[in-house]
Amino acid sequence: MVIARKVTRKVVDPDSNIEKVVDLGFVGEPDKVDTTVLTQILGRDLIPVLAPVASAADGGTFNVNADTFAGVIAGALKAKRFLLLTDVPGVLDKNKKLIDNLSTKDVRRLIADGTISGGMIPKVETCLYAIEQGVEGVVILDGKVQHAVLLELLTDHGAGTLIHR
Repeated sequence: MVIARKVTRKVVDPDSNIEKVVDLGFVGEPDKVDTTVLTQILGRDLIPVLAPVASAADGGTFNVNADTFAGVIAGALKAKRFLLLTDVPGVLDKNKKLIDNLSTKDVRRLIADGTISGGMIPKVETCLYAIEQGVEGVVILDGKVQHAVLLELLTDHGAGTLIHR
C-alpha cells in the first residue's frame, strides 16, 4: 500500500563543524501510496487497521513514523477529516492554552515564531501535508481524554485543534 524511501539525517559535528550523514537504519518516509485495497474496504462495514510499515522500491521494509503514515493515507484518500490523537489537548499558545482553530497560514506563523515547537512540529507538518493533498480539515486532540473522538465529531465545540485551509 505504501512505498517508502530510506531516511537519512545530516548532522554537524559541533567540534569539527563537519557535516556527516547519519544512517537511521530501517526508517523510511512515504514516497507513494496505492489506495486500491483501502477503497475496496471502505463502505463495507469494515474498519481497516494499518501498521506504519512500508515496502521499499527494492523490496526491503521500512518503519514509518505513525503520524506521518496516517497523514499520507488520509491525504491519498482525500479524507474529509483526519483525527490525530496525541497526549496533549492540541496546539497550545505561548501561555499553554488550547488554540481551537488554526488556518494553515496560522500554523506556519506559529512555527516561525516558536509557539509551535519540539514534537508538535512534525505533527503539524503532517497536518499541513494532509491538507495540501485534499483533506478538508485535521484535528489534533488528546487521546487520553475520555470520549475525545466523540466530542470532536458530535459537538459544535470539538475537543482539540482544528487545522484547515
